[in-house]
Amino acid sequence: MIEQRQLVGAWQLESWSIGYDGRDDISSPFGEEPLGLLVYSEDGWMSASISRRDRARLPQDASPRKVPDGVRAASYDSYFHYAGRYRVMQGGVVHYVTQSLNPNFPGTEQLRHAELDGETLVLTGKDEAGSVVRYHTLVWHRAPVTQPA
Repeated sequence: MIEQRQLVGAWQLESWSIGYDGRDDISSPFGEEPLGLLVYSEDGWMSASISRRDRARLPQDASPRKVPDGVRAASYDSYFHYAGRYRVMQGGVVHYVTQSLNPNFPGTEQLRHAELDGETLVLTGKDEAGSVVRYHTLVWHRAPVTQPA
């Protein structure tokens, strides 16, 4: 069973795949090579961010708030983030979301089953989008320790 001390630190994303109840297909919402960073602190805070590796850049000559809505929406659609408190319990971790790019996430509890194999962390979870049940699998690798500059 996983313990909090084993999660503490930074993790880099290898993959995020989604399977669907009653279907054989699997999707990768941020492509085959997403970028992601998951951080668990010793004092019970977490932050997760994921993006497409090939995100389109916004025009540099304008504030992001001033670019056309469609351009901004497409850019933000390639990024996902949430943060909040976390707690390890019964083979999993619960993320208590307080901030998120998705305005529907704050106030939710995101339960993830957690498996640790050396420096690889696999988090799995289930949700419903409308009437579709989805099964998420995220594979993370412990980030290398960096030295202060």
